[in-house]
Amino acid sequence: MARVLPRPRSPLAAVRRWYEEQLGWPATGTEPVELLTGRRFDVLEMPAGAGSAVLRRLPHTGPVALLRAGCDGNHPGDRPKLLMLIAAGGAEELPGILEWLEWGALVPDLTARGTGDRMPAPAFPTGAAPSYGFGSREAARWVRPPRPGYEAENSLPTTGFGAGNGDDRGVPDLVRLVSAAATECHRARLMRAGNAQSDRAYGDQPLAFSNASRMSAGTRPRSLTL
Repeated sequence: MARVLPRPRSPLAAVRRWYEEQLGWPATGTEPVELLTGRRFDVLEMPAGAGSAVLRRLPHTGPVALLRAGCDGNHPGDRPKLLMLIAAGGAEELPGILEWLEWGALVPDLTARGTGDRMPAPAFPTGAAPSYGFGSREAARWVRPPRPGYEAENSLPTTGFGAGNGDDRGVPDLVRLVSAAATECHRARLMRAGNAQSDRAYGDQPLAFSNASRMSAGTRPRSLTL
């Protein structure tokens, strides 16, 4: 009698199982696997260069992933993006926070993914699980990976109390994180303009209201005071 060999485990199924069982994060069964936002977490999205500057300023944040250039199905021509996980509901608060910080019209690069959205599932953090051939091909990879067994709700920036102060574990609240991200996004935009790089293909806005011009006019953004 011929021996029936077990079917090989599907790499996609392994990725989905790891996120759902180890972290409790809902994931799609599609190819590639995606994580559903708006349930356990939302995502703050910004250009990778600006995001790297934010990480240097704020050493303690929630998990952070790097999205490779052109891997976002909605905007295939995009530059690399940094995806910062924030508490669920934060995406809805982003526009109001930007307005309060007086950044509303100046930071089109800073967006969020919340209820009804999704993000690519990054490759497993090193040593967390077998790679199953995933790695360099992945649309995203972890820069600051999540920690299994650590509740996401307790490790992600939220609005909290006392805007800008964060908590006693060093995790910035959402206002401080958005303030730093908006500042770095605008600084990167000014640097691109100064280097005479045309950003018309990326929908850039006029730079007439730069930080320097607003400060000289006496309208210093609240973001510079946090």
